[in-house]
Amino acid sequence: MTKKIYWAAAIYTILGLLGGLYYRELTKAENFTGDTQLSIVHTHLLALGTLVFLIVLVLDKVFTLSATRSFAPFFWIYHAGMLVTVGGMVAHGTLTVLGKESGAAIAGIAGLGHILLTVAFVLLFVGLHGRIWKPAESKA
Repeated sequence: MTKKIYWAAAIYTILGLLGGLYYRELTKAENFTGDTQLSIVHTHLLALGTLVFLIVLVLDKVFTLSATRSFAPFFWIYHAGMLVTVGGMVAHGTLTVLGKESGAAIAGIAGLGHILLTVAFVLLFVGLHGRIWKPAESKA
């Protein structure tokens, strides 16, 4: 699982950089100077993707976090939440730059992504709690 955590951090780094590139190039091509959610896609991917999974990698090395029952659900739900959240942000931001309305459906989808991220964080903390307060002789 350590390799999967590493690759998750690496892929979020690439996606974050591509998100920043997309924002810059689309707004430049459209001569757009206003506010758009595209401006924060880059930061969301790097902070909630790269940094979170680098921290999870360290926690896994220290506490064998990936051995908990809640880790696999955390891992996959978190990715789903990121995909839905960032996808909604990209869709909304792109439509804003193109001068179109995004509608309530995209906001609802982004809200669903945030709910998934919340569930994933709860699962992460459940697993971490179990590893921190578990007697040392039973950690393996």
